Amino acid sequence: MDAATLTKLLSPEGWALLGALPPYDEQQALVLAAGLRAKGVDPDLAAAALTQSRLRAAARGKLGAFADGMLFTQAGLEQASRLVVAGLHARRYQEAGIRRVADLTSGIGVDALAFAAAELEVLATDVDELTAAIATVNLRHFPEAEVRHGDGLELDLEGERVEGVYADPARRTRGGRRVFDPSAWAPPLDAVWALRERVPAVGIKVGPGIPHQGLPDDAETEWVSVDGDVVEAGLWFGPLAPEGPGRSALVLSSRTGPDGTERTTTRRLAHRPGDEDVAPDVGAVGQYLYEPDGAVIRAGLVGHAARALGGRLLDRTIAYVTTDSPAPLDATGLADGLARGYRVLDTMPFGLKRLRAYLRARGVGRLTIKKRGTAVTPEQLRRQLALSGDASATIVLTRVGGSQQVLVVEPLEAPPGDDARQDGPR
Repeated sequence: MDAATLTKLLSPEGWALLGALPPYDEQQALVLAAGLRAKGVDPDLAAAALTQSRLRAAARGKLGAFADGMLFTQAGLEQASRLVVAGLHARRYQEAGIRRVADLTSGIGVDALAFAAAELEVLATDVDELTAAIATVNLRHFPEAEVRHGDGLELDLEGERVEGVYADPARRTRGGRRVFDPSAWAPPLDAVWALRERVPAVGIKVGPGIPHQGLPDDAETEWVSVDGDVVEAGLWFGPLAPEGPGRSALVLSSRTGPDGTERTTTRRLAHRPGDEDVAPDVGAVGQYLYEPDGAVIRAGLVGHAARALGGRLLDRTIAYVTTDSPAPLDATGLADGLARGYRVLDTMPFGLKRLRAYLRARGVGRLTIKKRGTAVTPEQLRRQLALSGDASATIVLTRVGGSQQVLVVEPLEAPPGDDARQDGPR
């Protein structure tokens, strides 16, 4: 979409057309486009409206009902924060007493929207003129939010009375290729975190794959997951890290309450400089197996999770925790809000013939394969097993005591009820 097409889309005719489109259905998109052309709708406008309808549908997973009143670019949607996470970003600034935030890389404006909704003054910038225009549309209901087209690094932070800075550097090229070198991000990571010398309250969203080596000693680095998907890491400086620097994991799990509203459970683990090191025991497979959330693993806090669950590791280098007694499950089905749990039904050394015979004897035709610490490829193993039958099973391929093992498990499920907890499967 170019500026001329955006102007058409923002006209009364274009906005009415976008609002009148039915819920997006990919199978009906071509038919709908042909119908619009037959009615004499401008082809560029029709294409833009259908594109926005598709992007809005895709955005609902991140933004919920807010997506229905917003405009998007494909790249902007891909990089945008989930609304629940953007709200947590805003809370950091709010609780730090920040009143005016500069969002240096606003993109389509999701984080700026969360800042404004938290009653913060927002000065948002983006180097792409079209993206800045779209952010302006998305922030139209918040007069305390200003969007400018330009390089956020060139802002006069002191002159603009900025008390806190936020940035989400672009980590892909315009062609969509991922950029792994932080010095090649836009803007470069070093240039952003250097701003803490001018404004102590700096927050930077980075990819969850960022290595621990080279992280600044004065930052809290927090990995965040939403319903099992690790979505980002954040670097928080100064008053935005009130508990001090270190590594933390924030696990967000959603569930639908009895009244039909979605509720989010949060669980945080952290390790700060000066905290005692956690060296969990390593031992044999117990009656239960727990797979820590990905944010916990990325933050290097598996040992902390093992301690919280009262368990031990199968192997010091593998992120599986085992226990002899079950840990309580919360309403989202996570043990202590940190890990997905399984009851261990059987264990055996890994061997194709042995495993095939075991599963066929039990009529297993549908097999879920989980793995850590093994080179076995699940797709290839499934073909080699050539299973048929009506039963289903879950196996875990991993190392135990240095040897390859197969664990036959069944998932632990949370019981029905709003805040029910249980000590294992019902």
